[in-house]
Amino acid sequence: MSESLAVGRAAPQPSAAEPRAGRAKLDARRKLQLALGTIWLFDGILQYQPSMFTKAFPQMLGDSARGNPAVVAAPITWSAGFIGHHLAVTNAVFATIQVVLGLGIAWRPTVRLALAASAAWSLGVWWLGEGLGGVLAGTASLAGGAPGAVILYAVLAVLLWPADRDRSAPFEAARAVGRGMARGLWLVVWGSMAVLALLPAARAALGGAIKDMAPGEPAWLGWADSRLGALLGQHGLLASIVLAAALVLIAAGVFLPARGARAAVVLALLAAAALWLAQGLGGIFTGMTTDPDSGPLLALLALSFWPRAATPATPAASATTAGPTGSLT
Repeated sequence: MSESLAVGRAAPQPSAAEPRAGRAKLDARRKLQLALGTIWLFDGILQYQPSMFTKAFPQMLGDSARGNPAVVAAPITWSAGFIGHHLAVTNAVFATIQVVLGLGIAWRPTVRLALAASAAWSLGVWWLGEGLGGVLAGTASLAGGAPGAVILYAVLAVLLWPADRDRSAPFEAARAVGRGMARGLWLVVWGSMAVLALLPAARAALGGAIKDMAPGEPAWLGWADSRLGALLGQHGLLASIVLAAALVLIAAGVFLPARGARAAVVLALLAAAALWLAQGLGGIFTGMTTDPDSGPLLALLALSFWPRAATPATPAASATTAGPTGSLT
């Protein structure tokens, strides 16, 4: 007879915490980190595309210098020339770095190192690869990922850092840096996008930028971008005002109570999806892009601000604060 059936001896019961132990290891922040690692890994795969080993790649980098101040443009021009003279080696190194960053974030022992390295790499690419997103050149466009898709990797690395400065944070992004800094970064990202949506140059080019995404895309996506570009070309001012108003609501939404913050996050997810469609899904089907653009990163940022559910008191905790009759001692 087994011990669990012996008279007078109860079978050992697992504690309530044990079934949850495995699940707790993969909490919401860890899932967001893994999503960020997956995007880095996907970037590396895109960087390995054959077109990135042609002169088109350094030419694309060099084009980002146009319109920028000399202090910004000169290093971009120099790096593009250097890459052009050592194309196979440099592009293979770039692709491998991004793959390593993705795998490093996915592996727990190296997540801190990988997040720190991803932030540094993002800042370098934002300057030398994206020309600071065209912000100083006056050519920044939300359809092109402004204020620069790659800078969002650095923002997410900070917000998803594995530390618990604020254990009672109302959303995952505040756990490492605190609520004030997390909300400040949110405000900077979405607020800057609202400003960029209203700039005359970006507003005038919005429809054309979306139409330019169509070549090389699948037929259904090219058709959608062509029609959307034509529509916005005819109603650019109205579209910019509506988009800017939505972005302002998103930027201010995280300062509201939980219900209002949740609505702002939902609106942010919808805006991220709409922008990604306008970006031609980042051009991932054209063979001529190095990343999926800002849409998926904005969605990941929004999810990191989703209000956390209040944790109910456990029965064990209640028993420690109650006397024999259930009243507080």
